[in-house]
Amino acid sequence: MDRSANDLAPRDVAMPRSKRRIAYLSLEAPHEGQASYTHVFEIVRGLRELGYDVDLSIPRYSSSGQAPSIFRKLREYAWLQGQLIQKLGSYDLLYIRAHNMALPLALAARRRDVPVIHEVNGPYTDILTTYRWMRLLEAPLRVIQQKQYVWADALVAVTPQLRTWLYHQGCTCPIEVVPNGVDLDLFNPERETMDDLPPKYVVFFGGFARWQGIRTMIEATSSPSWPKETDLVFVGDGQLRREVEEAARTNPRIRYIGRLPYREVASTVVKALAGLVPKTRQTDTENTGLFPVKLCEILACGRPVIVADYPGQADLVRSSECGIVIPPDDPEALAAAVAK
Repeated sequence: MDRSANDLAPRDVAMPRSKRRIAYLSLEAPHEGQASYTHVFEIVRGLRELGYDVDLSIPRYSSSGQAPSIFRKLREYAWLQGQLIQKLGSYDLLYIRAHNMALPLALAARRRDVPVIHEVNGPYTDILTTYRWMRLLEAPLRVIQQKQYVWADALVAVTPQLRTWLYHQGCTCPIEVVPNGVDLDLFNPERETMDDLPPKYVVFFGGFARWQGIRTMIEATSSPSWPKETDLVFVGDGQLRREVEEAARTNPRIRYIGRLPYREVASTVVKALAGLVPKTRQTDTENTGLFPVKLCEILACGRPVIVADYPGQADLVRSSECGIVIPPDDPEALAAAVAK
């Protein structure tokens, strides 16, 4: 808990101990090895250890290795929320991993006076980077998400900049800043290294979404500045998997491991020259900052990081001198940082 960042909050966020039943909704499917999986299941585990009764609702295709169609997603969103709306009266609190399509449940909870907390990990524009076709719907999507935040009884933000942005959106409820953390039992320098890794390499692990800088990393390996005999290892799955697979097939400097169980991810990190976090926000007008969980996990393994220059992650790297900060969307800068 970042107490130094709480001076703007009107009061502390707390739930009476007599209220113990929580409904947790994540419309984003948490896939093992990606940040959303860590967020969702670690929060649920922590709440249960504190004595709360938590019902977790996630899409039924979460464990599938195939990407669902947009129509299946919409059907699942409607089904999940319909199930929870029917049972709202049995819950003391509704916790939502922020998603614009959660409006029906947020509205039902408001009408039935069930307290709602949203976990906010980025501004409205993040989804537009991942799904570019949705830019046609940017205005209504902003309104839908803003309404949910304004109605909320409390919000949880991952960076101080994001909390300030939420207040500028008209939110008057308590907003707590809770940065991402790491499970030190899974991520530490003593972990054994996976067999058959290159002698020298840098590593990216997580979801292959556009905003992760996947194309920037691939392009960087073709730069004259990229060091010889140093490979780029990808671990994970997601939207740009086919591009990663094609790059690994045609570029001898790129190795794709595939998706790993979360408990095994650190085995690819502990001997890397560096971990890569070259995230990108093509429409980052809000300057809300980034503090991804993979940053914490890389550092916990005792490895330096190369990060894109956004508040939060860049501030930590500069102040702790634990890596290199580069401009976003700059393959040449990334290649030079790997060489350094």
